[in-house]
Amino acid sequence: MRALTVLTVLLASLGAALGVAIALAFIGGDTDDEPAVNSPVLLAAGDIAECENQGDEATAEILARFPDAAIQTLGDNAYQEGTSANFNECYAPSWGRFVDRTWAATGNHDHSTEDAQGYADYFGSRGGPYDKYYYSYELGAWHVVVLNSDCWRVEGCEVDDPQIEWLRRDLEEHGALCTLAAAHRPPFSSGRYGDPEDTARMRPIWQVLYEEGVDVFLTAHEHSYERFAPLNAQGERDDERGVRLFVAGTGGGNLRRFEYDPLPTTESRNDDTWGVLKLTLKRTEYDWEFLPVDGQTFTDSGSGACR
Repeated sequence: MRALTVLTVLLASLGAALGVAIALAFIGGDTDDEPAVNSPVLLAAGDIAECENQGDEATAEILARFPDAAIQTLGDNAYQEGTSANFNECYAPSWGRFVDRTWAATGNHDHSTEDAQGYADYFGSRGGPYDKYYYSYELGAWHVVVLNSDCWRVEGCEVDDPQIEWLRRDLEEHGALCTLAAAHRPPFSSGRYGDPEDTARMRPIWQVLYEEGVDVFLTAHEHSYERFAPLNAQGERDDERGVRLFVAGTGGGNLRRFEYDPLPTTESRNDDTWGVLKLTLKRTEYDWEFLPVDGQTFTDSGSGACR
């Protein structure tokens, strides 16, 4: 505040000497407070575009309501095989309208085409480096890592394999207070792929996310919505250090009923509503809200603090 007062006096004196008026504009309110930090909005969902139905067109209308928001896809972007034709005919007319503000993740259907070539051709640099498809970016005060959950396609799924070694280095080098990860397959679920044999391949990635203090993990794969309490590396509740897991496979592909009872750590779930997860990423905390498509009523909202 003292520095601003001195600057004001000096500029006023200069203005008087020159015979002109000099105006100062300050952004962020009270100058005794820390400068205001942008709180960007991130819209996310996976399991998106099928030409056979209009679900992705309905969720795309949600994206259109937030023209300044960033978009994160959570894999299985274009059905059924992730070919260039699937992307051009199914994804492009809906979510493709916003490709210039979209960051993408691959899913197993994207990898149905060798090396996810259709995905690579469509998203370019916004889908990560060719045939690896794991990368990171900054969004406001947050650091975001995007992972390839078909990890066996990028030299393995164990803690000493290349993608996980990259993940650990990336998180340690950036050291942001608030960090978000995104991938396709979840490490825990009560949906079709909730059996531990299916989710086990994601556990080494999950372990690193927990150890490195990641705050939020966004996934899909299940064609439904599920939110968990903050979890430790074993999937047990940990309100102090846990990672909050979301499953948002509600981008427009066919919806599926849950196959298992809710897990002890499940806090909210729904299997009959398309929609998009909206995250407001503040400097030290975040808000979430599930936004349903028009005509549906299910929603879910809350807030969390960065660790």
